Amino acid sequence: MGKIIAIANQKGGVGKTTTSVNLAASLGVLEKKVLLIDADPQANASSGLGIDIENIAVGTYQIVEHSNRPEEAIIKSSAPNVDVIPAHIDLVAIEIELVDKENREYMLKQALESVKDNYDYILIDCAPSLGLLTLNALTADSVIIPIQCEYYALEGLGKLLNTIKSVQKIHNPELDIEGLLLTMFDSRLRLSNQVVEEVQKHFNDMVFNTIIQRNVKLSEAQVMGKASLIMMQQAREQQIICF
Repeated sequence: MGKIIAIANQKGGVGKTTTSVNLAASLGVLEKKVLLIDADPQANASSGLGIDIENIAVGTYQIVEHSNRPEEAIIKSSAPNVDVIPAHIDLVAIEIELVDKENREYMLKQALESVKDNYDYILIDCAPSLGLLTLNALTADSVIIPIQCEYYALEGLGKLLNTIKSVQKIHNPELDIEGLLLTMFDSRLRLSNQVVEEVQKHFNDMVFNTIIQRNVKLSEAQVMGKASLIMMQQAREQQIICF
């Protein structure tokens, strides 16, 4: 049975999509079967894995709305062993569509039941918000929280953790925080080092040992619509993040 992991943070620009795409690709290189669900209307995770988002007929919108089955939306990506349920700009309307639905917080989880056993991991790239779509992702098994190594990234962390506690209390008591993933680290900057120290001091074992450095290759990979070859090579040598 596949493990469902949401990659979530309500702040934009902290590395959610980069983490989702490269983690999926790295797990694929490790010969794990992975499904990446793009739950962000910007659809960057879809294009990052070589999907032409302009020609998407069935995607995350239709899956969450239950008008189509996940099997009808799954597309093979450019990364080995990685399938994608892509997003489209129409996903911005999903929260309005779900407002009067019964069990609206569980629509995505219910939809994934039919494909969950087909994958080792199902990763959900969340939108930069704490709306209903992100709540659907958080009713899954667990969550990884990327944190940019900058001061403002820390400000919203408390709000996100409070939201996760509320989800655990009301919707999904089994929701597990896999860990906090520090991203965009630049060892030359005092601020980056201070953020790492503060996060490790306050959250201890919740913080992954792996810290993602700023790397121009990651940006270049996004332009090419491919997962970073550097991340995939590291995955061959060692399992970067262990679950």
